[in-house]
Amino acid sequence: MVLVVALAAAQVLRFGFTEQPEATTVVEVNYTVLGVEIAVIWVVALHLHRTRDSRLFGHGVEEYRRVVRASFTVFAFVAMASLTVQAVASRGYLAVALPLGTLGLLAWRYVLRALLNRRRASGRGLSRALVVGSPESAAKLGAWLKGNPSSGHELVAVWTPREDAHQSTAEFAGLNVPVIGAAHDLGATLKKTGAEEVIVTDTESLGEDGIRELTWDLDERGVDLLVSPNVADVAASRVYLDDAPGMPLLHVSHPQYASATRFRKCAFDRIVAMGLLLAFAPLLIIVAIGVKVSSRGRVFYRQERIGKDGKPFAMVKFRSMGEGADSQLQSLLAAEGKSLAELPKCTEDPRVTKIGGFLRRYSIDELPQLINVAKGQMSLVGPRPQRIFEVEQYDHVAYRRLRVRPGMTGLWQVSGRSNIEYHEAIRLDVHYVENWSMAFDLAILWKTARAVAASDGAY
Repeated sequence: MVLVVALAAAQVLRFGFTEQPEATTVVEVNYTVLGVEIAVIWVVALHLHRTRDSRLFGHGVEEYRRVVRASFTVFAFVAMASLTVQAVASRGYLAVALPLGTLGLLAWRYVLRALLNRRRASGRGLSRALVVGSPESAAKLGAWLKGNPSSGHELVAVWTPREDAHQSTAEFAGLNVPVIGAAHDLGATLKKTGAEEVIVTDTESLGEDGIRELTWDLDERGVDLLVSPNVADVAASRVYLDDAPGMPLLHVSHPQYASATRFRKCAFDRIVAMGLLLAFAPLLIIVAIGVKVSSRGRVFYRQERIGKDGKPFAMVKFRSMGEGADSQLQSLLAAEGKSLAELPKCTEDPRVTKIGGFLRRYSIDELPQLINVAKGQMSLVGPRPQRIFEVEQYDHVAYRRLRVRPGMTGLWQVSGRSNIEYHEAIRLDVHYVENWSMAFDLAILWKTARAVAASDGAY
């Protein structure tokens, strides 16, 4: 349906409602017929690229990558075919059809993913999972599954090889699931719980023979088998199977922070930043005038922040508070029961001016940071730059945030903004640093636009 609409729209935009087939040296091109042929080829390409693999639904960017690859494959095929039969189609038609159809497919996948995740968040559309392993490893996985319903898995029980293991639902890590020992047959447990899949978290306790027997047993029952490698915060793009004969090994590639500092990302950041500065120039002038006339003080607020590799720089924003606001921060945090050891941001901040509240709510005060991006001090996407007293409290994990240039937006901003816990914000930033990709950046920029429009978690 999406492809038919996109190809028909491309034909109308290029030729209008009355088609005039273009003559070539050999044959004429009928664009209605060509559109149908392209649509069929496109559907076949999507199938061959396995874009409907159920393992891709709901999370990650691999589904979108496959759609894009399939789309470019189609148009490479159309280009070669048209040259072969010497029936060269209009380049204008193809130039409209390719991006329009690809964007349409991506947008439709996005809508379906949003609907699916909404169902999963309400407890519907989840696969019932029986976890096999030690209670300790199962508790960690269970807590993660409970906090991430978009994964599509629901923990219904834990089966452990320990024969004497048994806990009531209330005793197991607050997850409200039973822990069943090896005294109870695994097959009977599967039938009783109605599990549709088994997730193994502790392969050592089962052993090589145990895993093989479990694989055969589940195959006969039609139950899926998943193995948790206990590797946290590693993107799927960094993991692949080293298919050694008889002993498959999980290969985890190096963190991606080195790639996040190379030419491609730097060029993208600077070009986009300069383009946005030109596009937003009228808005920047209006806001500057508003800040100046609404309260006493400078239009721009500069503050020392810590950038890549711990190097300080002056971050620029529109001033949204009154003069001398920095000296009041500690006392205001204390009044809210907070401290400088956490993300130092007040929920109700009396220092914010009237126009400043509006600017902060929709993140307009952050727009001058495009200057920092254009100068190479910041990136469009990355961990937020923090102050020296915050960096001084970093442990070895948090310090990895400084491996890349700080960003105007980042993973934790689109995961809750100011409503997120400090330790979770650090974890998300480190996850971004170690699993960077351009697709990841584009996804965060898209989510940022949505979060800003909704003003969710901003104050």
